[in-house]
Amino acid sequence: MRIKVGFLCLALLGGCDNSAPVDKGFAGLGGQAAAFTEVVPGRVFSFPADHGPHNGFRIEWWYVTANLKDDQGHEFGMQWTLFRSALKAAPEVTGWGNQTIWLGHAAVTSATVHHAAERYARGGVGQAGVSAQPFNAWIDDWRLSSQATDPLTELQLSARDKGFSYHLRLISTRPLVLQGDNGFSQKSEQGQASYYYSQPFFQASGTLEIDGKAYSVSGPAWLDREWSSQPLTANQTGWDWFSLHLDSGEQVMLYRMRQKTGEPYLTGTWIGAQGQTQLLHADDISLTPQDTANVAGRSMPVRWSIKIPGKHLDITLDALNPNAWMDLRIPYWEGPVRLSGSHAGQGYLEMTGY
Repeated sequence: MRIKVGFLCLALLGGCDNSAPVDKGFAGLGGQAAAFTEVVPGRVFSFPADHGPHNGFRIEWWYVTANLKDDQGHEFGMQWTLFRSALKAAPEVTGWGNQTIWLGHAAVTSATVHHAAERYARGGVGQAGVSAQPFNAWIDDWRLSSQATDPLTELQLSARDKGFSYHLRLISTRPLVLQGDNGFSQKSEQGQASYYYSQPFFQASGTLEIDGKAYSVSGPAWLDREWSSQPLTANQTGWDWFSLHLDSGEQVMLYRMRQKTGEPYLTGTWIGAQGQTQLLHADDISLTPQDTANVAGRSMPVRWSIKIPGKHLDITLDALNPNAWMDLRIPYWEGPVRLSGSHAGQGYLEMTGY
C-alpha cells in the first residue's frame, strides 16, 4: 500500500478544531472528507504529472525505504518520506495563506542503533514542495530529485539530522507497478481507498553516516506514491505494512488494517521479477504475528510468519533492530526486516496504532 504515516499529520491538524470529539478511527483518518476529491476505480494515470502533487485530495506522500549493506556485510535500513496534507479543499494560494502543511520523516537503522527525525513546513513560501518535471520533492535541505525524463529510472536522495545523514543514488530499468486494482487500492470492506503506485526495483548506492562513522552502502530500495482523501473507516485502529524484496527477484507488498471489531482487512500484491502483478486477497495470505518485544513501553510483534500458498511462499520475518521506534510527534514502529524459510530476502515493516 503504503497507507503511510503521512496520514498521521491529519491528527495534528485536527488538534486545531474545537468542535466536539467524534470517533474518526486511527489518527482521525476515518473522518469524513466530503469536500475533497473522492478516490474511485478506473483512474487513468498520467506520467510524469502523477509524480507531482494532487490538489483537491486531502493527503499524499512520496516515500522511500532501502535495505543497505557495506563492503563488510553490515546491514542498515533507510527511510525518507514527504507528506502533503491539505487543511481545506480550495485552490492553492501563495504565501502564508497557503492551506497545505508539509511533513518530512527520515530515519536510519542498524542492528544496534535507530535514529529518526521530522520536519514541518507551511506551503506557499518555498520551504517545502514538489514539482513534477523536473521532479523535485523537498523540505528544508532534505531532497528527492531527478533530472531524468522519467524520474523512476534515476533519483538522488538526501537527508541529515543530528546523529545521521545519507546521500543515495537510486536507479531502475524496470517499470513502475500499479498497486491494487490498476492503482485503485482498497483499504476496507466499506470501500475506503487510495490511488497507489510503487517502484520496487530501485537499486541504491551511496554513503550513510551514523554517529560520526561513514559507510559506503548499496542495496535494494522501494518507492511508494499514494494519495487519498478518506483512506480509513472510523473502526480501523492501525496497520501493519510489509514491502519485501525476495532473492528470486520477485517483490511482495502486504498490508493488514486492524479494526476495533471484526477481522483485519488484509490484501497485497505479488510482483514478478519483470514487474507483472497479481492482486492478493485475504484468502490468499496467512499473516501471523509471532514473537514480540517491549518497545517504548509497548508490546510490538517484531517477528512474523507469512504464507502465500499459491506462490509457495512460507517465510519468517525478523526485525534487524526490534527497537526501531520512530519517536516523533506521533510515534510508530518502522524498520528493516530479514526473511528466512522458503525464500530468502529482505524488506521493510511499518506498524502503527500499537
